[in-house]
Amino acid sequence: MTMQVEKLMHAVFFIAALVSIIAVALICIFLFANGIPAMREIGFLDFLLGQRWAPMNSPPSFGIFPMIVGSIYVTAGAIIIGVPVGVLTAIFLAKYCPAKLYRVVKPAIQLLAGIPSVVYGFFGLMVIVPFIRTYLGGSGYSILSASILLGIMILPTIIGVSESAIRAVPREYYEGAVALGATHERAVFATVVPAATSGILASIILGVGRAIGETMAVVMVAGNQARVPSSILQGVRTMTTNVVLEMGYAYGLHRGSLIATGVILFVFILMINLLFSVLKRRTNYGS
Repeated sequence: MTMQVEKLMHAVFFIAALVSIIAVALICIFLFANGIPAMREIGFLDFLLGQRWAPMNSPPSFGIFPMIVGSIYVTAGAIIIGVPVGVLTAIFLAKYCPAKLYRVVKPAIQLLAGIPSVVYGFFGLMVIVPFIRTYLGGSGYSILSASILLGIMILPTIIGVSESAIRAVPREYYEGAVALGATHERAVFATVVPAATSGILASIILGVGRAIGETMAVVMVAGNQARVPSSILQGVRTMTTNVVLEMGYAYGLHRGSLIATGVILFVFILMINLLFSVLKRRTNYGS
């Protein structure tokens, strides 16, 4: 009976894994089957490096370079803001936070993960945008606004995964460092945190994926202007917002170019994952 149950569970797990693989494969097939012909018709370099997006003009222009730049700027700003805060918060929760305070702070951080994107966007629209407009100038709808908002949105992911990675480091690492004369701070930052680097990098990967794929909140605060910005106080349009704003009425080559934008976004995320995988391997080999 036990063997039959084990075989049944093996089959269930295999089917579950197979469904996940099939789902990813179907998404890839749909994207590339509909996006590659559009890029071929427009011209790959014209599509990728063109600086004019005007699908309703005659003749139309389908250059997504401003959206690529906007996505990179906004994601980089979110990383600069969110990663240091998230990792340091995870270290505090894992090694410094008193038990009574932890019971308050941890649920509050988990609550951040459950807030809908549109609520974050409304917060950015009513708080961040007016603040930047008043104290830094410009319209407020800018790269900086979107970066701050996305930096806040990726905090739960980075904090949660990084804290788990830090707590997973064997206690003997810390005790050995203290026994050799290290202070608490030195033992944590020179021994425990480096040992958790793999998990911390994983949290950063997940945070980057959340930031580069976010749409609704960015739509509400980024300005949605298809141009290459010269200042962080100028508005931009990311690749995801470009698809959301125009897919509802797009058809023909216009629709194909939006799907092709999804292909480029997919490739971007794949490249980021590969890059962090290489860094993770080098870190593991180095340790």
